[in-house]
This record gives sequence, C-alpha cells and structure tokens, in this order.
Amino acid sequence: MTRVATCLWFADNNGHEAAAFYCGLLPDSRITMTMPGETGAPVAVAFELMGTPYQALNGGDRNRLGEETSIVVATEDQAETDRLWAALADGGQEKACGWLVDRFVVHWQIAPKGLWEMMCDPDREAAGRAFAAMLEMVRIDIATVRAAFEGRA
Repeated sequence: MTRVATCLWFADNNGHEAAAFYCGLLPDSRITMTMPGETGAPVAVAFELMGTPYQALNGGDRNRLGEETSIVVATEDQAETDRLWAALADGGQEKACGWLVDRFVVHWQIAPKGLWEMMCDPDREAAGRAFAAMLEMVRIDIATVRAAFEGRA
C-alpha cells in the first residue's frame, strides 16, 4: 500500500468492476489489493493506473463522484486518444474540451501529448489560438489544435 492515493467513492457498489475496467484499458495498470466485505463482495480495491495509485470504495449512496475530481490521462498520440475516448465514453457522457464522464460516473480528461505545452507556450497569441480551437471540441483532435497553434487554421 502506498502512503498517498486518490480514493474514488462508488455509490453503486461497482468500484471493483470499475477498477478492473480501467486496469484493462490502460497499460501498466493493475489491481494491487481487494478488501472483501461481509458478503464476500469487494468493499474496497487498491489499484494502479499507469503507476498512479487509486482506491475504489463501495461507499453507498451517501456521496457521489462529481466534476470536482477527475482523472487526467496524457495520451501519446491521436490513436490512443481515440481508443480511450471511445472506451470511456461508452455508456457515459461526453463533455467539452476533452472531458467525459464514464458509465461509473468517474470524470476523465483525455489530453493528447502537446496540448498543455501549446496552451502554456510563451507565445501567448499562438497559445490563444490553440486554446480557442480546443474550446470548440468535445474529443480533442491534436492535429487541429496544432494547426491553430501554428496559424494554419
């Protein structure tokens, strides 16, 4: 067990299912520990997503996950962006600017490599064009953002 981890509270008692789904979706991810409850069904699960520790807690309906907390994935390329987006959006809800909510009500930001760098670039005019292009998107198309950043769009 690590000393610091993000805990996600699952109101619908599907934390183990969610953790297994995420671990199957992202490379270098795994379930590290499962705490069985009185019925034998998992109450809590410790897992890692690409080396980052998380916990899933089947905590009941008292608290629900919200937009205040999201998991950010920096994807390597458009193909990875599209693959993760399709899997996580299936049964969920697409939002704006690379945000979505999956079927387990976990909020995600799928941010292709280079997006943050362009928007934080010292050339504020180019950064502004990249930011404006991103604001028009649901799923991020990094080629379109880069074209805007470079003044080609």
